[in-house]
Amino acid sequence: MQSVKYLIIGAGVTGLGAAHRLKELGERSFLVVEGQDYAGGLATTFTDEQGFLWDIGGHVQFSHYTYFDDLMRATLGEDGWLHHQRESWVWLMERFVPYPFQNNLRYLPKEAQWACVQGLLQLLKNPPKQAPRNFGEWVTQSFGEGLAQLFMRPYNFKVWAHPLEMMNYQWIGERVAMVDVERALGNIYEERDDVSWGPNSTFQFPRTGGTGSIWRRVYERIGGEFFRLKTRTVRIDAEAKVVYFADGEPVRYEHLLSTMPLNLLAQQVEQTPQSLRDLAKNLRYSSTNVVGLGLHGSTPAHLKTKCWLYFPQNDSPFYRATIFSNYSPYNVPDAQRYWSLMTETSESAFKPVRQDTLIESTIQGAINSRLIESREQIASIWSYRAEYGYPTPSVERDAVLGALLPFFDALGVYSRGRFGAWKYEISNQDHSLMLGVEWVNRMVLGVPELTLRYPNIANTGAGRV
Repeated sequence: MQSVKYLIIGAGVTGLGAAHRLKELGERSFLVVEGQDYAGGLATTFTDEQGFLWDIGGHVQFSHYTYFDDLMRATLGEDGWLHHQRESWVWLMERFVPYPFQNNLRYLPKEAQWACVQGLLQLLKNPPKQAPRNFGEWVTQSFGEGLAQLFMRPYNFKVWAHPLEMMNYQWIGERVAMVDVERALGNIYEERDDVSWGPNSTFQFPRTGGTGSIWRRVYERIGGEFFRLKTRTVRIDAEAKVVYFADGEPVRYEHLLSTMPLNLLAQQVEQTPQSLRDLAKNLRYSSTNVVGLGLHGSTPAHLKTKCWLYFPQNDSPFYRATIFSNYSPYNVPDAQRYWSLMTETSESAFKPVRQDTLIESTIQGAINSRLIESREQIASIWSYRAEYGYPTPSVERDAVLGALLPFFDALGVYSRGRFGAWKYEISNQDHSLMLGVEWVNRMVLGVPELTLRYPNIANTGAGRV
């Protein structure tokens, strides 16, 4: 039986971050096991038969950590990146409205403008008397009834695939642009555009190879000899410190990092009591369906500078579309002859998706929302379904994590990563990498983990030291 000091389950961004840091610190007794035949997880890029590149959704690069920035430069070099000014829009009422939506109400018909303004004024006249109990109440209390009904409620249901009343609002932080009533009204009166809000108002993207090129390079920097791909975990004996796999010999470890979804980990660890197995079933998530359309011709004039677009209405199944060829001309086989569009549609038991009609409804949605003119433009169609797309910050999430994570930590089974920690607010690429890096720093150097324990502090950029 093989024995290692550090065993890492999963070669996604968190597992790669942990392995990179171990090697950086001079550790050599470690192994990363991965069920797929590639490293990168949800940050993988695929190339279809026609030569179009596709990410698993609209990934962009921005960071809260100096360590992450340094690794990105070392991985692709200074010239390996393209830098973009974020330009995102909302498709609503037969028009594109700049995002943040609430700061650009002047684009709406007068009646819709007034409904949104009325809701904001009502909030000023009658502020909420008690704290919201869930995300749905938070939306209404923060944006007013007009904005909530027109954009925030329908859009967020399309994103999260869960009723808003089932979600908490503690995750929001820098994720949602808040309403400044004076600013919103001033923009209407002065007919002023108000765009490029947020932590990713500027972002970078690999010049070639898509997002996956970053993590392929990190994998190569670590060395393939530290990985066992196509190795699926089936059982963990935390007392004996042995992990068993569907194929291949088991591995004995001293320290274990798991990046598999926490609800699956609870079922695989033999020592998990039934009460915690049942509790883990309360962790909610949505699946992500990505449909990529490779298109003949050049990007339409009205899309040439746009990065991604939001779709709250029911005239399309997708909640977001990315003009993927705008991120890099190398995302298409020939930028003089093609451009590309990538859509994301969420799925859950509360929002089922018909797989047999999804591509057709996506194409029709792209026509309905003036992204493409006709089916004749389509040169290539690519699709991918990620069962685990987004960890849902449900109202019960924090209580579940408060029971599960300390239990597994005490067993010496450390669950980290996008679905290992199950915290949406720290699930970007930079967060995910640092969850692995900081776990290693804790194990090897005795340094406390910042990102997992204090997401709000991490998101202030405290890691830029």
